[in-house]
Amino acid sequence: MSEPVIRPITKADEAEWRRLWTGYLDYYETQVANEVYQTTFARLLTGNDGSPNEFRGLLAEIDGKACGLVHYLFHRHCWRIENVCYLQDLFADTQVRGSGVGRALIEAVYAAADAEGCPSVYWLTQDFNVTARRLYDRIGKETPFIKYSR
Repeated sequence: MSEPVIRPITKADEAEWRRLWTGYLDYYETQVANEVYQTTFARLLTGNDGSPNEFRGLLAEIDGKACGLVHYLFHRHCWRIENVCYLQDLFADTQVRGSGVGRALIEAVYAAADAEGCPSVYWLTQDFNVTARRLYDRIGKETPFIKYSR
């Protein structure tokens, strides 16, 4: 299997992006309306064009076939002058897991954050997501924070 190629999502990627994001949402046993798909994809394109405070997205490809995605956002933080980067969604097709796709996507977000002068990248995962956490434990640092929501 070839090394993954990571690149920004483009308008031509909508069908493959939708397939991958549906896989991500299925993993979390959730669904969103078509309007959310359309709005999210439009936001990713706007963010990839450099619009500040908008989500950005990257695709992973192996041998020219889309096999993973990541969405991320730069935002202000009250404890820093610089923005921080929130990695919101990360997904790799089941057949490529363990091949370096997830690591390559995270490292691409790290590189984007570095290019923006953004020293911090963070993300959330479920405590029982053992497979993903094996990667996260190697590439990031677990924090003691607990998430609350309304």
